[in-house]
Amino acid sequence: MSFEYISLEQAVSASGPRMVVPQGIPSPWSEAVKGFFHLRGISWQALYLDQRNDAMKQWTGKRSAPVLMVDNQPPVHRWQDILAFAHTQGEGAELLPQDPQQKQQVMALCGSLMDENGLAWNRRLVCIEKGLKQQPGGYPEFIANYLGKKYGYDDSHSGDYVSRVCTQLQQLTQQLEQQNQAGSRFLVGDQLSAADIYCACVMAFFKPLTHEQCAMSPVIREVFESLSEAEQQALDPILIQHRDFIYQQYLELPLSL
Repeated sequence: MSFEYISLEQAVSASGPRMVVPQGIPSPWSEAVKGFFHLRGISWQALYLDQRNDAMKQWTGKRSAPVLMVDNQPPVHRWQDILAFAHTQGEGAELLPQDPQQKQQVMALCGSLMDENGLAWNRRLVCIEKGLKQQPGGYPEFIANYLGKKYGYDDSHSGDYVSRVCTQLQQLTQQLEQQNQAGSRFLVGDQLSAADIYCACVMAFFKPLTHEQCAMSPVIREVFESLSEAEQQALDPILIQHRDFIYQQYLELPLSL
């Protein structure tokens, strides 16, 4: 493990990169950043998110994760800004291509995965919806209520979230198939990029890594593994094959949650 967990008090008084991460959950937003830091050889410290801790909220500005704190600089919340930091620090595998056109393509793919209304966002809303409607495979009701308010669940869009997820999965599949036909195992060009890392980590929302590789909360594992028939059909094996390739070749296992 290339990082250590510290307390809030230790984090506030420390220097260098510190990041708030969830405990027991392979959140794609946080796990991808862990991967970025590993690939770039960036030393950092982690602290677990405590949504009830007012002091943590005051320090980081949010009751969510990931939040990156660097020295005495303002907190960094957006995935784009955390990626930009990782890309410019340390040494190692490049997270963004030097070619401007390919870089633009990578950022667009990252957005389709991580933005509001991106794949990860919409899949989370699917799990929220099932929890609010007390359907099998949804978040526990109290978690669904909290997350629904936090992430903008709208009952008027009931049923739309699954169709959005399926469309986005199919678009990813098409991109990987095109790349495979061109002789590449990566989403863009012929080398690893941030898009590959985000894509691999987002697959936790559909088919988490094994318990030996990812000892996550059993309740959340059940939620993540529960897919509608439409989602099962849209989850092409090429997406899991890509996930496994990226983890085996570039990321750290087992995950530290």
